[in-house]
Amino acid sequence: MARAWQHPFLNVFRHFRVDEWKRSAKQGDVAVVTDKTLKGAVYRIRGSVSAANYIQLPKSSTQSLGLTGRYLYVLFRPLPSKHFVIHLDVSSKDNQVIRVSFSNLFKEFKSTATWLQFPLVLEARTPQRDLVGLAPSGARWTCLQLDLQDVLLVYLNRCYGHLKSIRLCASLLVRNLYTSDLCFEPAISGAQWAKLPVTPMPREMAFPVPKGESWHDRYIHVRFPSESLKVPSKPIEKSCSPPEAVLLGPGPQPLPCLVASSKPVRFSVSPVVQTPSPTACGRAPVAPRPFPEVSLSQERSDASNADGPGFHSLEPWAQVEASDVHTAAAGTHVLTHESAEVPVARTGSCEGFLPDPVLRLKGVIGFGGHGTRQALWTPDGAAVVYPCHAVIVVLLVDTGEQRFFLGHTDKVSALALDGSSSLLASAQARAPSVMRLWDFQTGRCLCLFRSPMHVVCSLSFSDSGALLCGVGKDHHGRTMVVAWGTGQVGLGGEVVVLAKAHTDFDVQAFRVTFFDETRMASCGQGSVRLWRLRGGALRSCPVDLGEHHALQFTDLAFKQARDGCPEPSAAMLLVCSRSGHILEIDCQRMVVRHARRLLPTRTPGGPHPQKQTFSSGPGIAISSLSVSPAMCAVGSEDGFLRLWPLDFSSVLLEAEHEGPVSSVCVSPDGLRVLSATSSGHLGFLDTLSRVYHMLARSHTAPVLALAMEQRRGQLATVSQDRTVRIWDLATLQQLYDFTSSEEAPCAVTFHPTRPTFFCGFSSGAVRSFSLEAAEVLVEHTCHRGAVTSLTATPDGRLLFSSCSQGSLAQYSCADPQWHVLRVAADMVCPDAPASPSALAVSRDGRLLAFVGPSRCTVTVMGSASLDELLRVDIGTLDLASSRLDSAMAVCFGPAALGHLLVSTSSNRVVVLDAVSGRIIWELPGVHPEPCPSLTLSEDARFLLIAAGRTIKVWDYATQASPGPQVYIGHSEPVQAVAFSPDQQQVLSAGDAVFLWDVLAATESDQSFPGAPPACKTGLGAGPLEDAASRASELPRQQVPKPSQASPPRLGVCARPPEGGDGARDTRNSGAPRTTYLASCKAFTPARVSCSPHSAKGTCLPPASGGWLRLKAVVGYSGNGRANMVWRPDTGFFAYTCGRLVVVEDLHSGAQQHWSGHSAEISTLALSHSAQVLASASGRSSTTAHCQIRVWDVSGGLCQHLIFPHSTTVLALAFSPDDRLLVTLGDHDGRTLALWGTATYDLVSSTRLPEPVHGVAFNPWDAGELTCVGQGTVTFWLLQLRGADISLQVRREPVPEAVGAGELTSLCYGAPPLLYCGTSSGQVCVWDTRAGRCFLSWEADDGGIGLLLFSGSRLVSGSSTGRLCLWAVGAVSELRCKGSGARSSSVFMEHELVLDGAVVSASFDDSVDMGVVGTTAGTLWFVSWAEGTSTRLISGHRSKVNEVVFSPGESHCATCSEDGSVRVWALASMELVIQFQVLNQSCLCLAWSPPCCGRPEQQRLAAGYGDGSLRIFSISRTAMELKMHPHPVALTSVAFSTDGQTVLSGDKDGLVAVSHPRTGTTFRVLSDHQGAPISTICVTCKECEDLGVEGTDLWLAASGDQRVSVWASDWLRNRCELVDWLSFPMPATTETQGHLPPSLAAFCPWDGALLMYVGPGVYKEVIIYNLCQKQSAC
Repeated sequence: MARAWQHPFLNVFRHFRVDEWKRSAKQGDVAVVTDKTLKGAVYRIRGSVSAANYIQLPKSSTQSLGLTGRYLYVLFRPLPSKHFVIHLDVSSKDNQVIRVSFSNLFKEFKSTATWLQFPLVLEARTPQRDLVGLAPSGARWTCLQLDLQDVLLVYLNRCYGHLKSIRLCASLLVRNLYTSDLCFEPAISGAQWAKLPVTPMPREMAFPVPKGESWHDRYIHVRFPSESLKVPSKPIEKSCSPPEAVLLGPGPQPLPCLVASSKPVRFSVSPVVQTPSPTACGRAPVAPRPFPEVSLSQERSDASNADGPGFHSLEPWAQVEASDVHTAAAGTHVLTHESAEVPVARTGSCEGFLPDPVLRLKGVIGFGGHGTRQALWTPDGAAVVYPCHAVIVVLLVDTGEQRFFLGHTDKVSALALDGSSSLLASAQARAPSVMRLWDFQTGRCLCLFRSPMHVVCSLSFSDSGALLCGVGKDHHGRTMVVAWGTGQVGLGGEVVVLAKAHTDFDVQAFRVTFFDETRMASCGQGSVRLWRLRGGALRSCPVDLGEHHALQFTDLAFKQARDGCPEPSAAMLLVCSRSGHILEIDCQRMVVRHARRLLPTRTPGGPHPQKQTFSSGPGIAISSLSVSPAMCAVGSEDGFLRLWPLDFSSVLLEAEHEGPVSSVCVSPDGLRVLSATSSGHLGFLDTLSRVYHMLARSHTAPVLALAMEQRRGQLATVSQDRTVRIWDLATLQQLYDFTSSEEAPCAVTFHPTRPTFFCGFSSGAVRSFSLEAAEVLVEHTCHRGAVTSLTATPDGRLLFSSCSQGSLAQYSCADPQWHVLRVAADMVCPDAPASPSALAVSRDGRLLAFVGPSRCTVTVMGSASLDELLRVDIGTLDLASSRLDSAMAVCFGPAALGHLLVSTSSNRVVVLDAVSGRIIWELPGVHPEPCPSLTLSEDARFLLIAAGRTIKVWDYATQASPGPQVYIGHSEPVQAVAFSPDQQQVLSAGDAVFLWDVLAATESDQSFPGAPPACKTGLGAGPLEDAASRASELPRQQVPKPSQASPPRLGVCARPPEGGDGARDTRNSGAPRTTYLASCKAFTPARVSCSPHSAKGTCLPPASGGWLRLKAVVGYSGNGRANMVWRPDTGFFAYTCGRLVVVEDLHSGAQQHWSGHSAEISTLALSHSAQVLASASGRSSTTAHCQIRVWDVSGGLCQHLIFPHSTTVLALAFSPDDRLLVTLGDHDGRTLALWGTATYDLVSSTRLPEPVHGVAFNPWDAGELTCVGQGTVTFWLLQLRGADISLQVRREPVPEAVGAGELTSLCYGAPPLLYCGTSSGQVCVWDTRAGRCFLSWEADDGGIGLLLFSGSRLVSGSSTGRLCLWAVGAVSELRCKGSGARSSSVFMEHELVLDGAVVSASFDDSVDMGVVGTTAGTLWFVSWAEGTSTRLISGHRSKVNEVVFSPGESHCATCSEDGSVRVWALASMELVIQFQVLNQSCLCLAWSPPCCGRPEQQRLAAGYGDGSLRIFSISRTAMELKMHPHPVALTSVAFSTDGQTVLSGDKDGLVAVSHPRTGTTFRVLSDHQGAPISTICVTCKECEDLGVEGTDLWLAASGDQRVSVWASDWLRNRCELVDWLSFPMPATTETQGHLPPSLAAFCPWDGALLMYVGPGVYKEVIIYNLCQKQSAC
C-alpha cells in the first residue's frame, strides 16, 4: 500500500513543484500553454529529437521519487503527426531498477532483464506498418493508466517496489501525473458510481465533459495491462529457468502493443494458453492478452471448416481501429478490417508453448570479441572470468563447466571483480557505454547504469568492492577517469559517481592499489601517474621517468608485500612497455628505482631466442604483466609467457603460444598463470607440473556456417578468419584447425557415415578432408564463383554445392574418391547473399530445394535426377519499400509432413507443400531483418530461426502461436542455427558458437501436426504470391481441400439483371455466305447489319437520343500538364480524362462531360472571370492540327474551335483582362500564338528559337508575358497599334549560379518579381524591371514542374512528387541587395510527398488549401493547415484492358497496363480494393460466378504479361494463389460456372485449364495455336441436346477468326469439342494492318445461341444456333 501521505492519490506535479523546476528538470522546448479542450494550463514538450526535449522527475538521476502507488495515471495528448516517448524507472522489491518505456516510435515489443519497450499507438487507422507510429492528426487527450505491479509481474516476474523516476519526452502535451493504489474509472460520474461497483475518477484528475456529451467521444482511456490478465500476487518460481537463461517475451506470450481508441472494451479472458475452435464440442479458454482496455480489432480471420481447423496469426501491429473498407494511403493495396476478435483454432496439443524457456545456454565456444585483454581469476583461483563478445563466461578450470552473465547487447569492453567475489563490473563497447554490476555468486544484475564516458576501456575494483574506477573516452575523444561508489549496491542502494577527471595523458592501464582504496596508478604513452581520491575529486601526479619519458607503457601491477616485509615494499609499482622495458617505481618517492629491458639472445646461427636478458639493444614488446609475492609473469608479442623472479635475474619458466600474448594474470595462490593471445587462445600454465592447459580457443572473425557429425559428436565451423575448425561437442575443445591463406572457406558439411567433411572455398573449390589423417582427400573445381552452400543427402550418397555465379553441382559420394555427376549453370540465384540454408535436402533425401534461378523463386528438384518438380514464386509487393519480396533461406520439415519452409526478405516465413507448392501457412513479421537460417526439429515441434542478433523459437505444432521465445547473447547477426543430430541441443553461430540445451522432453510418439488447409497471409504485408507448376510440368498428384474462411465482406449480393430480356431484333441481309466449320458442314448465318443497305426490321435508336449515355468517368489524365482547374469562390472544378473535360461537383459528385476533342487533352486554362474554359489537345489520325476548344462554363457548350498549331499545345494562358489568349506549342512546334478572345482570331504568331517550357502573363500588367526555356528567360512586351499587336522581345540568360539545368516552370510574384523553377530543382527569383536574377535556392532533388504564388507564399511541385510551401515574404526586400542576396530568408513551411510528379495545381488565395494532380493519375485535396492530402480522383496510370462486373452488379473490377487490379463500387464509383503487381501488365480479368450462394467466396482471376495467372480473394483482400500456366502473355481468362476451374488463353493460342485452389494446370488445348485467344466465354447448360455430356458449355475465339465450342465436366475431367466456326479474314489493306479483336459470347437467355463479331467485309453481328448448326434466323 502507498504511504499515508500518498493516499488516496498523489498529484505528482504539485508535490514536486514542477513549475519551480527545483526538484524537477526540463530540457529543450518545454513551455506552459493553455489548452482549449481542458480550459487550463498544460505543459507542451516538443522538438524534432525526443531525447533532447523532456521533463524529468526528479531532477537528478541519483535521486528517487519514492512513489509506491500501484497505478500511475498519465494525462497527456500527443502532438499530431509526431512521435513521443514516456520513460519510467521502476524499482523492484529486490532493488532491481527496470526501465519501462512507452512510445509510438517503437515498432515492436522488446524486452531485456532491465528494460521493457512497449509500442503505444493511439487511434491508428491504417494497416501500413510504416505509418502506424505517428500520432493521428486528430489526437485526443488520453488517460494512460499503468498498473506497475502487473507490468513487472507479467513481463519480468518481479515484485513492484516503487516508482523511481519519470521522463516525458517530446512531442506531447501533459496535464499532470498521479499515483494511487486505487483503480479509478475516468468516465464514471458520481451519480453513476452509486449504481456501479467502480471507483470514479476524482474531480481533480478528471477531464471536463460538456453537458450532454459522452466522455469517450472526447477522450481516450488506455489501461495497461488489462484487468483480464489474471496474474498471481507473487512472482512465479520456475525450476526450469535458471538464472543464466535470459528469455525475451515470457510465456504465455502476450501481445504488448498498446492501441488506444475511444471505445472501451473489456475482455473476459482466463489465463490459459489456448483458444477455442469453432468446430470443437467444448469451449477451451483463450490465451491471456495483457492489452489496455480499449477497442481492438483484427484485420483478417480464418475460421475452421469441416475438413480441418483453420488458424490465424495476429501481430501487435494488426490491432487497429475497425472500419468497413479502407483504401491504403499509397494506393497500392487495400485491406479490410473486421472489428470482432474471432476465436482461433489450433491443431495439436492443448498445452501452450512449454517449457518456458525451451532453451538454456549450456556452453560457448569463443573468447574475446572487443579485445583479448580481459581475463581474470576469481579470488579463490577455481574459475576464470572472461568475455565472449556480449556474454560474460565463468569457466571452472577443473571441470570445464561454464556459467554465464547475459544482458549486454554489445561486446563487453571491460571487466573487474572485487576481492571477495561479490561484485562483478562490466561495460559494453560502442557509445554510449552501458555498465552493469552483477552479484557474482547468483549471476543477477544488481544495477544497470550509463557511464559518463562515451567508451569505457578499463575497469578496476578496490579490494573491498566499495570503489570502482573506470577509464575511457568522452564524446570529444579526451581521456576520462571516473570513480563510482558501489558499497551500497549489494544492500539495495545505487551506484554513485564520486569523482570525475579529464586528462590529456594517454591511459592504457589503470589499477586501484590493494593497500589503499583511495590511491590508484595509471600508465600510457610516455606517462606513469599516481592518482588519489580525496574530497570528491580525483587528482594525479606524474612519476619522474627521466630518460624513459618517451616509452609507450602498456600495463602495470603492484608488487605485493611478502609476509613480514616492511610497509614500503608494498608501495612498489611495476610498469612494462612496448620497447621491452620493465620499470620498478617507488610510489612514495614517485621515482624509478630500477629499469630493466627484455632482449632476445640468439645462438650463433640459431633462428630462435635461446634465453632472455635485460640489457641494451632492440627489446621485445611486452603487452602485459602480473605480479605475485614470489614472481612476475610477463606476456610479450613474440608469443611467450615468461615467469621471472622479482629480481629478474633469470627466467624461471616460459611457454610459447601460437600468437602474441595480450594478457597475463597470476592466480591468487601464485601457482597458475592465466594467459590470453590476440589469436583467440585462453589457457593457463601450472607452475608446479609445468604443464600448459588450454581453456578456450576462438575464431577471430564471425562464423559463417556450421555442420555437425552424429557418431563422433563433432562440430565443424568456417569463419571469415580463413580457418576451418573441428570441435568436440562434449568438451567444446578444438580438435583440428585447417587454415588457408589464399582462399577463404565459405561452407562446410559432414559426410553422414564416414569420417570426412566437405568444405567449399571462395575460389570455387570443393574439397574433402579426412578427420583421421587430417589431410585433403579430393578436390573439385567445377565452380567459377565462391561456394555459397553445401549439403549432403542423409544416406551420404550425394553431395550438392552452389556458387555465387549461379551454378549447381551434384557429386557422387558413394566411395571416398567422390566425383562430379552434373554441373548445371544458372540454376541457383547468383546475387543472393551467401547462406548455409541456401540449399536444402529433404529428410528422406529425395528432394533438393534452393533459391533460384532468381531471388523471387524457390525451385524443388529430384535429388537424384535433378529434374525440376516445382517452382514457387514467392515474389510479392512489399508495401513499405515498394520492392519485390525475395527468398533468403529454405528448409525441409520431416518427411511425414512434406513441408518446405522459406524465409523471405520481407520478414516472413512461408510454409509450402513440397509437392504441390501450395501455401500451408505463413508466419509474418518474423524479424525486422531478413533471416539467413532456419531449421525445424525432427518431431516438427519447434521452429528455430536466426533473427538478427537473437534466436527465435516457435511452437510449430500450433502454427507458431503463441508468439516466439527470443534468446539473446550474440552481439552480431546470427549466421546459422541447427539442431544437434540427437535433437537434444541447438547450436547458433555468429560472433561465436553457442550451445543450447533443449529443455523439452523428447516425445517418441509425437504425431506430426497436419498441414492446416487454410492459406494464411500476413496482416498488412501485401498480397502473397505462390507459383505452381507450369503447364509443361508434371501435374500435381493431390488436390488439397481448401478451408472456408469467414473474413470481412464487401457486401456484394447477387440480384437478377435489370431490364428483363431486353429488345433484340435480328435479320438476314443479302445472299447467304458459306463459312467453314471443323465438321465441314455449311451454314447460313444471320447478320445484324449496320450498313445503309439494311433491310427492314433493324432496331433504331430512339428519336430522343442514343441508347447509351455516359454516366460517370473514373480517372484523371496524369500525362497532361496544367489540365485541372479549381475556383474555390465559385466551386467550379474541371479536369481532363482522355479526350473528355470532366466538370464535377465536389459536394454531390455529379459530373458533366464535355466531349469533342479527337485526341487526348493536354492542358486547360480558365479565364479570370471564370466564364470561359479553354482546352487543348494534340493531333489525331484524322486531323493535321491540334484542337483548342473554348467552352462556355455556364452552359457547357463549345463556342469556338481553333487550330493553332501543328503539334501538341503545351500551355494556355489568359491575359489578366481576359482579352487575349496565349498558346504555346511543344518542343517540335516552338510556336507562340496570341488570340483575341472577342472572335478568337489569330492576332500574332512567333516561331521561337529554342524549346520553351512555360508561358505566363504578368498579373499586374496585361501588356507583359514571359517564357522560360533552355538557358534563357524571354520577356515579351505587347504594344497595341490600333487593331494590331506588336511584340518586343528581351532575352536574359540564366546566370551560372543557378546551374546548367533548363527553366521548366514560372509564376509571377509580388511586383516586380518572377519565380522560375529549373530541371535541377532550383528556384530562382528575377527582377522583371532590371531583367536580372538576384536569388536562388535549392528546393528539390528533381525538376520543378509547377510554381504558384499568392500573398507571401509560394507553392512548388517537382518530378519527385514533393509539394512544398515556401514563405517568401522577405524576398522583395532582398531585391535591393542584388546578387548579394542570400536564400536564408526563404524557409519551407510545409512539405508533402505525393504519389507521382506534380503536373497541375490550384489553390485558394491564401494558399491554405488546394487541389493537386500527379502523373500517377491522382487528384489530391491538400490542406496545409492540417498537413494532410486526401485523394479526390484516382484512376489507372495506363491503359485499361478489361472491365468485369460482380454477380450482383454492385461492383466492377478493372485491370490495366500499370499492373493493378482495382475494384470499384458502382453506386459511388469509389475505389474499394486495389491489388498491385510490379513490373507487369495485367491484360485480362474474370470475376468468379456466384458459388453456392456464398458471396464471401468471390474471387478475381487476373492474367499478366509474363504468363502468370493470379487468383485474388475479394473478401480477404489478398492474393490466394499465383500460377504460371502459360509461357507467354495471357489474353483472356474465365471461370467455370461453379467457380472451381479457371480457363486461360494466351497470345500463342494455347488454352490452359487450371484449379484455382491448388494452381494445378491439368489440361492444355492447342487447337487455336498460332493466333491469340481473344475471348473465352462460359455458360451453364446441359449438353445432352448437343449430343455430348457436360455441365458447362464454353467457347474460345482467336484472332484468326476461329471459334471453338466445347462441352466439359471438369469434376470428371471431361472436355469434348462441340463445334468449330471459321470466318474469312479481310484483306490487310482494308484495315490498314490493324485488325479489331474477334469476339464471341453466348446469349444470356439461351445458351444454345452464339453471337460473334469480328473483322469482316460487313459490319455485322453473327448469331449461330449450336443445336441447329446454322444461323438463328
